[in-house]
Amino acid sequence: MKNIIILFFLLNPLAVFSQTTIYPGADEKSPSRSQYFSWINNTNEGPTEEQTLINLAFFDWLKQEYGMILDIYAFDAGLIDGKNFYGTMDSERFKRNFPNGLAPIYEKARVNNTRLGLWGGPDGFGDTLEEAQKRKDMLVSLCRDYHWALFKFDAVCGPLRRDKEDDFIDLMQQCRRYSPDLILLNHRLGLDKAKPYATTFLWEGREAYIDVNAKNNTTAPHNRAGIMDRGLVPDLQRLTEDHGVCLSSCLDYWEDDLILHAFNRSLILAPQIYGNPWLLSDDEFPKLARIYNLHRKFSKILVNGMVLPDSYGRDAVSRGDDKTRLVTLRNLSWDPREFTVNLNKEIGLNKGKQVSVRLFHPEERILGTFRYGESVKVVVPPFRSLLLFASTTNQYSEPGVEGVDFEVVKNIPNEPIQIKLLGLPGTKARIKTANIPHIKKIEIEGQDVTQQLKGQNPMEIAFEGEALNNPYHRKLADMKRTPIPHDAASLYEATVFAADNNALEVRSLYRSGETQNTYVKAARDAFFQQPTFINRGIWDKNLFDGNMNTGFWVSKRGGLDHRINKGCFRLDLGEALFVDSIIVKVNNEHELQPLLIAEGNFAHVSSDLKAWKSVTFLADVTMNIPVNGTMRYLKLNPFPDAIAEIEVYSDGKKLQTDAFRASNLFADSNAMRCTEAWDTSFQLSEIARNSYLSVAINGEHGVEGAYAALKVDGKYVGAPSRAVSYPANPWENFVAKSASDYTYLFPLTEDMKNKKIEVFVLGYYPMQVKPEVWISSYPVPYEEKMMVIY
Repeated sequence: MKNIIILFFLLNPLAVFSQTTIYPGADEKSPSRSQYFSWINNTNEGPTEEQTLINLAFFDWLKQEYGMILDIYAFDAGLIDGKNFYGTMDSERFKRNFPNGLAPIYEKARVNNTRLGLWGGPDGFGDTLEEAQKRKDMLVSLCRDYHWALFKFDAVCGPLRRDKEDDFIDLMQQCRRYSPDLILLNHRLGLDKAKPYATTFLWEGREAYIDVNAKNNTTAPHNRAGIMDRGLVPDLQRLTEDHGVCLSSCLDYWEDDLILHAFNRSLILAPQIYGNPWLLSDDEFPKLARIYNLHRKFSKILVNGMVLPDSYGRDAVSRGDDKTRLVTLRNLSWDPREFTVNLNKEIGLNKGKQVSVRLFHPEERILGTFRYGESVKVVVPPFRSLLLFASTTNQYSEPGVEGVDFEVVKNIPNEPIQIKLLGLPGTKARIKTANIPHIKKIEIEGQDVTQQLKGQNPMEIAFEGEALNNPYHRKLADMKRTPIPHDAASLYEATVFAADNNALEVRSLYRSGETQNTYVKAARDAFFQQPTFINRGIWDKNLFDGNMNTGFWVSKRGGLDHRINKGCFRLDLGEALFVDSIIVKVNNEHELQPLLIAEGNFAHVSSDLKAWKSVTFLADVTMNIPVNGTMRYLKLNPFPDAIAEIEVYSDGKKLQTDAFRASNLFADSNAMRCTEAWDTSFQLSEIARNSYLSVAINGEHGVEGAYAALKVDGKYVGAPSRAVSYPANPWENFVAKSASDYTYLFPLTEDMKNKKIEVFVLGYYPMQVKPEVWISSYPVPYEEKMMVIY
C-alpha cells in the first residue's frame, strides 16, 4: 500500500501542492501596492525601451520632487504577448522594441525601488513538452533575474486550454519561488483548478477608460460621474481589481475618482493609475503625489474597512483601526450635501478622550478637536468625493494650517514644507500652523512671517480680488419649450464648429496646456510622437504640418463608420480672413473617394455661420477651392476619405497659423432636422475664475439627438466639450454612445459679464427632456498664497 501511495505522488507531483495552502502573492490584510500600467500609453503594438525609460524618468521626478513612490510599473499589451498571439523575448519584434533587453528598464526602475510587471496570456505552452518548458523558462526568468512583481494575464491574448492548467500551475509555483509576493491579475480567464493561484479577479469585467469603457448615466458637470457612481466591490474584498483610474481622457475631477479608488475601495493595487498621467497640468502633479503619499502613510490600517449607514450617503466607507479612521463620502447630485459624522463606534473609533478631525479632500482643512462621541458636519460639493481623517492618537499627524483651506504641496524629510493657502477672492482668514515641530522660519509669498506665527495668536491674511456675491456653483435656470428658432442651423453649427473629433488624449493635452517641466514634456512628446499615434491620423493638426505622409481621416476602427449622418468635413480658420483659395491634398485617387477625379463638387464658406456661399471646385488629388473672399468657416460634404494636407492662401501667400482646426464626424446641418427646442436667458453680474455653464439635458433624447448652443449679445457660442464626450477618431477605441442625459459645457469668459446670454437646446427626435442650466467652477476659484516652512 505504501508503494502505491509513493507511486501516486511520483506520477502526480501537483498532488503534493494540493495538500498545502496556496499563497496567491497577497491576502486580504496585505497593504496595497501603488501601480502604474501602460495601457493606452501604448496599445497592442507594444511599448518600446525608449518610451519606457522616458516614462520611468517622469515617475523618478515625482519621487525626487514630491516623495511619491511607485511600487509597480507594469508593461501592458505588447511587451511579449499581444492580442491573439504569444511571443518570446528572442523574437525580432521584441528585440526591435527592446534592443538592450529588459536590463536597462530594470536598473532604471530599481533606483526608486520600483518593480516591474507585464500583461500577457495564460497559455503559450505550445503543443510539446519542449515548447511548454521554453514558455515557463522565459517567464520564470523575469522573476529570477528582475524580481518581477506582477503578471496580468488576459483572455484577450487567448484562453488557457484546459489540458494546460497543470503547466500554468507549475509556472506560478516556480515564479513564486523567486517572487513570493508575485501578483497574478485574472482578467476574464475562466480558470478552474488554477484559480487559487490568481491574486485578484477583474471586478465586473470592466475597464476605466473614461467615455470609452466608463460613461455617465446622468447629467453632470464633468465626465467622471459615471465612474464615481460605480460603488463597492462585493464584501469589500481587497483581492479585487477595479482597473484603477485612467488618466488619459476627460481629466477634470480626476482627483475625486482617485480618492474613491484609493481610500474607499483601497484594493490590493492602490493607488493604481494607467494611461498618460503626464497629461495632467503642472498644477495638478502635487495633488497626484499627495494622494499617493497619504495612501502609503495609512496603508497598513486601510486594509480594514466597514460600510457606513445610509445616513452617510451611497457607498460610504470608513477604513482604519480603532484609533484612526479615514472616511470617504460622495455626492452625485447637483446640490451640495451635508453629512453628520459621528465620532464613535459608528465609524469604527473606540473610546478615547479627544478626536482630531481634518479633511484631506477636496481641500485640506483642520476641523478641530472634539470629544469622543461628538459629531462633526461636513459638506460634500456636487459630484465630488470627500476624505475625512479622525483620530484619537497623534501617530499619524500631518502638517497643516488652522483657520484656512490649504493644500500640502511638498512634505519631504529634510526639505522645507510647502503649503498652498486657499481662500475665495476678497476673504480674510486668521491662521496658525499645526503639527509642525522645530520651525526655523516661515514665509508667505516670500515674506518672512516667522514672528507673526510663532506665538499662540493667529495671523490675519487677506486674499486678493473682489468678494463673490453668489455661490460659484448654483442653478441658473430651468429651460422651457420654445418654437424652433429661425437660426437653429446656425446654433447647431456653432457647437459642432466649437467641438472637435480629435483623439481624447489630444483634448486632454489642450485642456491642460503647455508644461514647463522637462520630464512631463518628454513623456508627452514620446506619446504623441510615437509612429503609431501619428499614423492613425487622429489629430487635425496633421493637416497643417506640410507632411503628405500624415493626415486626419475618419477612423473605421472595428470596421465601423462612426460619422453622424455621413458626416461633414469642417475647417475653422479661427477668425474671419480674406482667402484667395484653399488647397486640399490627398495622396492618390483611392484616398480621394467617394469623390471622383474631374467631377464638380461644392464647398460652402461663411464668416458668421449665418450666410453661406457655395463654391464649385473640381475633384483631384490636389483640389483648389477658389474662395476669393472673406471667410472663417468651410464645409465639405461629401469629402475625401483621407485628407493629407490643407493649405490656405491669402494675397498669394500661404498662411501659417496654429489657429486652424478641423473635424469630420459631425453631420451637416442640412442632414439634421430640428423638431423641438427649449430656451432661457439671463445675465451674469459676476463670473468667478474657471467658471463654466452646464446645460444639462435630463432625460431620453436619442444618440446625437440633442445639441446646445448659446448666443451672447447675439453672437453664436458653441460648447467645446460635452459629457458624454463628443465622437472622436480614437487612439484606442471609440467613444461610448449615449441616448440620454447629455451635458453641454461652455467655458465663461470675463467679457460675457453683464451681457444677455441666451441658451438653446435643439432636439432632433421626439423626446421628453427637462433641460436646465447650472454654473460651476473647476478648479474652485481660490486665490492662493504659498507658505514655505523651514
